Amino acid sequence: DTLNRLVEIGVGVSVDDFGTGFSCLSYLHRFPLQVLKIDRSFISRMETHMESLQIVRTIVVLARSLGMEVIAEGTESEDEIARLLELGCNYYQGNFFSPPLPAEHFEALIARPLAAPLSAADS
Repeated sequence: DTLNRLVEIGVGVSVDDFGTGFSCLSYLHRFPLQVLKIDRSFISRMETHMESLQIVRTIVVLARSLGMEVIAEGTESEDEIARLLELGCNYYQGNFFSPPLPAEHFEALIARPLAAPLSAADS
């Protein structure tokens, strides 16, 4: 009930580290979720372990079919981002963009020029 009230006033609700720990499929129908964040452990192993790639693909398809956005945690390379883009994931978080930094450094981070965005044709 509290989560529903928060969503009604515009607060987004996400599940962090989806696929590990205490996150489970029952959350998808029990809570008013807008975003699934795929755990870094799957992202980092996508290129070397077919099982991780299939898990990431399945989470993206599941989230999209339920009208949710997907964030890939722990992205560290352009190759990972290109693969995630192919899979339909369009939000990324990780050291590829910036390591964690103090709040006072944020303004300098967002002021720096951005590289050209990737597209499916780039991969």
